[in-house]
Order: sequence, then C-alpha cells, then structure tokens
Amino acid sequence: MPETIEKAPIPAVDIVALADDLQDKIEQARLASRDDPFGNPVLRVTLWLTRLMDSGELSVAAAGELVRLLGRRALRERAGRLAHYVGLERDEAAAFAAIARRQGEEADSFAAFRAAVERPRFGAVFTAHPTFGMQRRLAHALADLASGDEAAGAVIDAPALSFRPDGRITLQDEFEQARFAVRHARDAIDRLNAALLAEARRRWPEEWTHLAPRPVILASWVGCDTDGRTDIGWWDTLRYRLESKDGQFARILEKLPEMSATEALRNLVGAARDAVQRQLALAPPIGTQPSLEALQAFALALVHERETALPDSSRLLAVLDEAVAAAADDKSRLVLALVRAGVVAHGVSIALPHFRLNASQLHNALRGVIPSDGEPAEPAQRRAFLAAANAALGKVEPVGVDFGGLAAERASAARMMMTIAQIVKHVDGSRPVRFLIAETETGYTLLCALWLASRFGIADKVEISPLFETSDALEQGPRIIDEALRSPYFRDYLKQHGRLCIQFGYSDSGRYIGQVASTFWVERLRIRICELLARYELTGVELVIFDTHGESVGRGAHADSLADRLAYLEPPYARQAFAKAGIATVRETSFQGSDGYLLFGTSALAGATIGRIAEAVFAAPEAGDDPIYDEPDFASEFFQTVREEMNALVDDPGYAALIGTFGPSLLDKTGSRPAARQTEGAGPARIRHPRELRAIPNNAILQQLGWMANSLHGIGHAAARAPDLFSAMREQSDRFDRAYRLAAHAMGHSDLDVLRAYLDTLDPGSWFDRARRTVREGRRDELLAVADALSGLELAPALRRLFWRLSADALKLRATADDVPRMPVRLAALHALRLAALHRIWLKAVHVPDFRPHAGVTREALFERLLRLDVPASLALLGEIFPRDPDPTLGLDFGEPPGPREGGTYEALHRDVLVPMGELFALIREISGAIQHEIGAFG
Repeated sequence: MPETIEKAPIPAVDIVALADDLQDKIEQARLASRDDPFGNPVLRVTLWLTRLMDSGELSVAAAGELVRLLGRRALRERAGRLAHYVGLERDEAAAFAAIARRQGEEADSFAAFRAAVERPRFGAVFTAHPTFGMQRRLAHALADLASGDEAAGAVIDAPALSFRPDGRITLQDEFEQARFAVRHARDAIDRLNAALLAEARRRWPEEWTHLAPRPVILASWVGCDTDGRTDIGWWDTLRYRLESKDGQFARILEKLPEMSATEALRNLVGAARDAVQRQLALAPPIGTQPSLEALQAFALALVHERETALPDSSRLLAVLDEAVAAAADDKSRLVLALVRAGVVAHGVSIALPHFRLNASQLHNALRGVIPSDGEPAEPAQRRAFLAAANAALGKVEPVGVDFGGLAAERASAARMMMTIAQIVKHVDGSRPVRFLIAETETGYTLLCALWLASRFGIADKVEISPLFETSDALEQGPRIIDEALRSPYFRDYLKQHGRLCIQFGYSDSGRYIGQVASTFWVERLRIRICELLARYELTGVELVIFDTHGESVGRGAHADSLADRLAYLEPPYARQAFAKAGIATVRETSFQGSDGYLLFGTSALAGATIGRIAEAVFAAPEAGDDPIYDEPDFASEFFQTVREEMNALVDDPGYAALIGTFGPSLLDKTGSRPAARQTEGAGPARIRHPRELRAIPNNAILQQLGWMANSLHGIGHAAARAPDLFSAMREQSDRFDRAYRLAAHAMGHSDLDVLRAYLDTLDPGSWFDRARRTVREGRRDELLAVADALSGLELAPALRRLFWRLSADALKLRATADDVPRMPVRLAALHALRLAALHRIWLKAVHVPDFRPHAGVTREALFERLLRLDVPASLALLGEIFPRDPDPTLGLDFGEPPGPREGGTYEALHRDVLVPMGELFALIREISGAIQHEIGAFG
C-alpha cells in the first residue's frame, strides 16, 4: 500500500533541540565509526532521520524549519567572514590616507606623483557568470549584516526565509545587480581619489587641480558576453551601453555643486542625459526580437541624437576643466576634480565595456577571406593559416559600418565587431573596448581579430585579449603569443595601443588540471610572456593581466582574505620578474554574480575592498626569494603530478557518473543561461563527460556532493612523492603555503563519508542490504524496487572505482599532513538531512501506478528520471497521466449517450505520493542553498 502522510495533528517540534540533537548524532556517529570501519556515520544519521519521518515525528515542514535554523546560522557566520575577508574592521579613511601619503613620500615632484596615480593599476570587472545563487533581497541583507547593520537580521529571521535564488533570473536582473555594485565601487574609488588629491594639494598647492587620478578603474561585460549564448542581440548590447551612459550622467549631475561655475557643465550633461533617455525610449525591450522598423527607429535616434548625447568625453572634459578653473574654493574644486577623474577613467560610461566571444566564431567569420578545409590549431596547418592571416592583414581596407549592415550581418564575430564600431561611434568612443576571445589556442585567432577590427576601421579602439583557460592553452600559451608577435602587423598594433591584454580563466583550468596546479601554470605563462616581450623589444608595451576567477576556491579565489586572494593571483616572484624587465603591468580581476558583488554590497564593503586592492597594487614588488623557486624540480614535479591526477580523474567514467546522475538537479538555475543542453522529451541530458557541463555548475555540484575534487585532488599523490620537502615548503614558502591553504579550505568542506553516502545511494547493493534488514511493514518491497531501478543504471562499479581513486589520494595526504581540516558538523548534518529527503522521494516514487506510455515516456523511463531527481518535470507529466481533478465533461449533455471514460480522479495518489515528492524536492533545493552559505560561495 502507498505510504501515507499522517492525518492526525503532529505535535509541535522543538526545532532548536532537534538541530542540537542532529548535530550530536553526527558527532556520535563519527566517534562510533572509529570502532566500526564498515559503517558510514552519515548514512547512519540519514537512517535516523528517515525513521523520524516514517513515524511522523519529523514532517517535511519541520525539516524545512530545521534547514532554516541551520542556514540562518550559516548566513550569520558568512556575514562575519565577509567582514573579515575585506578587512572591514580597519579605518577606511586612514587606509586611503596612508596610501596617498606613501605615494607622496616616494615622489620627488608633482610630475612623478602624477605619473604614479594617473596610470591605471587595477581593473575590477563585473561579470554575469551564473553565480546568482541567492535572492537579491537576501544578498543585500547579507552585505548589510556584514557591515554592522543589525536591522538586516529581520530579512534573515523572516519566517518565510528561502535559500533558493530568485525564481527567474534574466539578463536585466544581472545588469541591475552589477550596476548596484558598480555604483558603490565608483563611490569608493572617489574616496580613494579624494585622498590622493588631498595629498597632492598639501604638497603641490598650485598644481593639484590638474591631477586626474585613476589607479583603479571599473569594467563590466554584462550584456556584452556572447560566448556560449545566442540570446543577446546587438540592440540589447547597445541598450546596456546606453544604460551605462545614463548612469554616468546621472552620477555627474548628482555630484555637481549648484553654483555659477558649474552652470554650463550642468546644462551640457543634463541635455546629454535627456538625449540618452530619448534613445533608450526607442531601444527594443530586452529579450525581444524587434521588427526592422523598430530597429530603424532606434538607429535613427542614435544617429540624430549623437552629438547632443556626447559620443565621447572630449567636450565634457573641456567644460569640466573650465569649471575647475572657475570654482571659488578648494572644496568645490575637489568635487569637480573627482568628477573629472571619473570621466577620464570611464569616459561617458559608468563602467568600461568588455566584449567576449569564442575563437571558433572568429575563425568562421574569416572563412571567406582565408578559405581552408583544415583547422587553424592543427600542427600541419598552423603555418599556412598564420601566413594567410598576415597576407590578409597586408591588404585589408577599412569599410564603413551602418546600422542597416549591422542588422543584416549573420556572422557572429563580424556582428560583434560592427556593434563595437557603432558603440565607439555613437555611444562612447572615449576609451578602447576590450575584445576577449575564449578558447584561444593559436596566434591565428589574434590575427583574425585584428583583421576584423581593421576591416571595420576600429583597430585603434579595440583591445584584443586572448583567454587562456584550458590545459592545452595554459601549456601552449607562450607559443600562441609568439605566433602573434611574429606578425609585424600585430607588433605595430601593440605599439599603437601601448599595451598587450591577456586573460586567464580559473574555473575551467581548475576543473581540468586542479586549482593548485593551475596557479603554477598561470604564473609560468606570465613569466614566459614577459620574456617574449623582451625578446621582441616590446618592453615599452604595458601588459594587462585579467584574472577571470570567481569567489570560491573552486574558481580560483583564495578564501582566507582579499589580501591573500590578490597575492595568490600575482605572486611576488612574477611581479619582480616584470619589474626587472622594465615592463609595467595592470592587474584586472573579475567579480562574478551575487558572490562577487557582495564585496561591493554596501558603501563600507566597497571602501574596504577598494582599500585592499589599492594597498596591493601600490605596494612595491617584493624580492622573489621564496624557497619554492630554489627547488624547481620539486615544484615542477608536484604541480605536474596534481595536473596528471586531475586529468585522469576528469576522464574517469565514475567521475561523470558522480556529477552527472543527479548532481545537476541539486542546483537551481543561477543565471540567465542554462547549465547544460536540454533534450526533447527525455528530461535533462545525461552528463557523460564533465566537458558537457559548464565550469561553474560542475564546481557547484562537487560542493553539493561533499567533495571539492577540483581544488584538492592530486595533492596527496604529489605530497607523497617528497613528504619531507612538502612539509618544509609549507613551513618556509609563502607562495606554496598560500596555495596549499586554498586547497585546505576545500578540504575543510569535503568529507569522504559524505561522498560515500551519495555514492552508496546510487549503489543498488546498499538498498538490497537495507531490504534484508528492514522490519517496517511494506518497506522491503519499496527498497527492492529502488534497488532494481538503480541496477538498470549500472553505475555502481564505476562509482566504486572512483571512490578508491579519491580515497587513495586523500589518505596519502593525511599520511603526509597531520592538520587536514574536517567538514564542520553542521554542514555534515545538512548533507544527512538531504540524503534522507532524497531517499524518501525514491521510496515514494515506487508507489506510482503503472501506466501506458505517455508522450513517449514509460513508467520505467519516468522512474529513471526520478532517480536523476528530475522531479518537477516528472511530476508535471504524472499530473497529466493521473489528473487530480474530475473530468470536467462528466454530467454535461453533449446530445448523445455518454461513452466510457478512462481514468478518473487520483486525489489519494496526489496527496500521498506526488505532493510529498514535490515538497521533498523543494526541501532538497533549500538545503543546497544552505550548503552554499556554509561554504561561502556558489560554484
């Protein structure tokens, strides 16, 4: 008989006592496992929870309250960690003043001071990676709480608190959240710049008003990133750039003092903003496919209002200079100087644009120019493609770009370059536009980008930047740059810009070769690029290094502090190498989604974040005498071992089974693009290799399954090869110890017992064992049915081999390091509770009656989808097969004798099986959100 929900009133549960009891059970089970190596403490507690659910002592609603209690505690601790992470306890004004004073002391003239503070040293890039793992309201409350606003606790203590993200996240949502963070960041930069201007005024009172400091600048690629997505139209991108322009003008008008000296300036900016708003009024709505007439009207507004809307910053800066000169007092001059500095840095935009697309899109765009059946990255084809690209660059002639041609263009790379051409012509041509190229694996790709930019007459307005993130790209990076630098056209292009931009990706590199190994390969590539610039006599070219990483250790962010994060990304040895070569560098870092925007979630957080950034980039390069560099053989072997172990892990069929069976279903959608391709009718696509998942959900699934392999796997094998030297490096090498501490954070949120519990959940053998021992009436048949269904998946052998692989590495690390951290009890408790909910869904699914194939789906196929936790879609299908409501035609007169009706109502099935399954699945997703806060980041 179907298991039923208890109808009698359930006594109120003391949630606090239950939480304490649950955590005590975890601790007791862990202690007991020392004497029982064949048992699993997590599954033991899972079974205890299952029996509470069976008896009615723990309802789904009570379990939800339990999750809220544990999650609230995690949130409050996360708020405290966030404050510590950015150094919020430090005095912001004092930190900014100290930075300014040090620069003043090191400068022997105003010219030297000006050179030091007017050169951009750091770029903060706000990206829309799919990491919006919490509701916007909760993100604001978390930032407020970290900043000391106890009133934010009301949101966290709300009875209906949910740890799941907003129901539908659109590109517009992402843009608005990025804009909110950018505004706080711009205000914080103004406060830093004010300290620099104050120092200049104190030392050079006759010259300081000529200063426009911009050591930290901002950029965003929200709305400009089309790598892997086709839902962003060029009109959407133009709209977002107009929104950014409107934000800059609104900011200026807000800052300008009301006085005669600013009247002309206020009139100019006010008229420009009015024009921009008229242009926005004709911009097609986001996410729509506008008619040609709508695009024409939008284009005409951009063209006709161009001059009034200020297409660049030249006129604005001229009027600002006049206002500064006419201001009556230093207070007014300071305000105007800050506005001017913001315009010099960002043009007529609130943040600079970064565009991104894939290398293959560029290659396709040039098929008509450089026809070939081969692939540019193939060894036998490389030279021919490079020679052809150089020949094409020698003959390229600029052509005009108009909105009609843009609307007609079908090649994505050409369309993007044309969009950039129209932006710098009609929206903001003040600063060059970054053009990021994902999956760059040959210098030919960079030459293709240069040809396109030259073709559309904007080579001087586009900063071409390769992205190195795959294992092969990190290893072959020096050759890729060398291939481009051999081209005289590319060298001339770099000299014209005075900078070479490169980008490193940490999410993909980390998941394929391990985070600890990827930092070594990235550092190695930086130093090789330094050598290449020297070889080609390009030391006068500034190197812009964009580290595209997230806020989790799985995506390259050090968890200890922001200072550690910045030092981890740019080790002293690499900084010293560039300093010795006389090559100036600019550092850029991404801040991704909700987690990244948190660092700018309040004025105080933004000020602390900008303060730590400024301290890092203004610090003189330290001597690179770290002992890790004196043992190159150990370093190379250690990181190569980690890389090899991760490569083997990624290709292990059990690894794909681990993350792909029900892993994707543990996650809510956290961005405006899907985590993996969908298939028609059969539910989400089965993941057969990690490459079929995007990097962020890949990492998030590892977090949710209790083993952050991409950050810790391989370290045990590497350490075991030279245990004494490994221990010595941890003690003596700041560089090595910082890398190890990143992995240690992952270890502290991983647990082999938790992982084994999930693997055993997919093993029919564990369900057969339970069936042999159960004494609950009807439970044996349920357990056998689940075991039989799992047998059909044939996952157990591969998962067992995977567990041996992971365990072997973990045990080697524990044998070498005696301080490996352990997963907190509260986090283990959340995993146990989710396992109990998951098991209960499957036990409920057994009671779904047999049915004829519906929409091509059989009962067996539906059960498999439920094993993969494709619950919402399965329940919708079951709702069609087994309707809850009566047939609406019954009792109606249709003029003929009624024929037989199939089916009927299935109220009991919905009440006892389908509705509880939906509630349990919602509980699983709530637990995923709570686990995210325990760890401190999504993905």
